[in-house]
Amino acid sequence: MNQIHENLQKQRRGLNRVIHAFGYSIQGLQAAMHEPAFKQEAYLAFVLIPLSFFLGSNWVEISVLSGSVIFVLTVELLNTGLESAIDRVGPQWHDLSKRCKDLGSAAVLLSILLCMSIWLTALFLKFSQYF
Repeated sequence: MNQIHENLQKQRRGLNRVIHAFGYSIQGLQAAMHEPAFKQEAYLAFVLIPLSFFLGSNWVEISVLSGSVIFVLTVELLNTGLESAIDRVGPQWHDLSKRCKDLGSAAVLLSILLCMSIWLTALFLKFSQYF
């Protein structure tokens, strides 16, 4: 009996799978750029990531600074995915849908607070000698 495969990506193997997966990832980033929150965070990342090379004094500091920014973008992507899946189910208000969206939003908030604390600490340590 033949099985019907709706998702061709599951049938792909090796380099072919990697190439297609990369394309899907690029499509995801393009879709995210239509989301206001992600767009704002991405623009900020274009400033903060290069700035991390100035602010960090070694590769560990640079990695933590830039990594905290990328972490915010990653959590925002996951939150957007959750919200999209909930919206696909339907526009009706439901306790579990609200809870899912609130939890995703809380995750974004925590990632932003972590990023801010890392950056503020780094700025303080870098410029505290001038105060």
